[in-house]
Amino acid sequence: MFIFLFLANNTNMILKKILLYLSAFVPLYFLVLVKILIDILNDNLSFNVLNSFSIILLIFLIICGIYGAIKSIKHEETKSTKIKIINKNCITEQYFLGYFSLFVLFALSFELERVSMFVVFVIVIVLIGIVYIKNDLFYINPFLNILGYNFYDITFVNLDENKGEQFGKFFCKGTLNLSNEKIYFAKFSHENFSMIEKHK
Repeated sequence: MFIFLFLANNTNMILKKILLYLSAFVPLYFLVLVKILIDILNDNLSFNVLNSFSIILLIFLIICGIYGAIKSIKHEETKSTKIKIINKNCITEQYFLGYFSLFVLFALSFELERVSMFVVFVIVIVLIGIVYIKNDLFYINPFLNILGYNFYDITFVNLDENKGEQFGKFFCKGTLNLSNEKIYFAKFSHENFSMIEKHK
């Protein structure tokens, strides 16, 4: 029974990580989908089996990515913790522009109507996913930035535990302004993906 629960928890955690990874690439899936649909509408592509499968796959990835982002933002199973922010550093731009250029490169150069390019596209997504998940790079998420979230390196004190100063990576909706308030509520889902929920 213990082994079954352990495997179930591990499977659930792996699924969460995969969905969180997929959410980071929602803009890419959307750009590629738009490119295919426009080419079909302009008769530059035929509506064959491969193109139909590509469209279905991209729509599936978009839905999974959006679901993963919403589930991660809400953290319904995670308790809110009161923290006092000592220092913060917004580092959104360090990761967003690099990934955005990757999105543009994929959308403009990949011709998924060709079997070879479709296979390469899938392999690239899988390889990036392995690196992303293995190294817990969940703070790199351009989709959340497009939705209005900024990413911060934060020095804080957990007021519920009194463990002294700690460091963490957090997403926050909008700008985190310490001149008005330093007490916030946070949800610690993962060391590289935590959410500042609201301020008091």
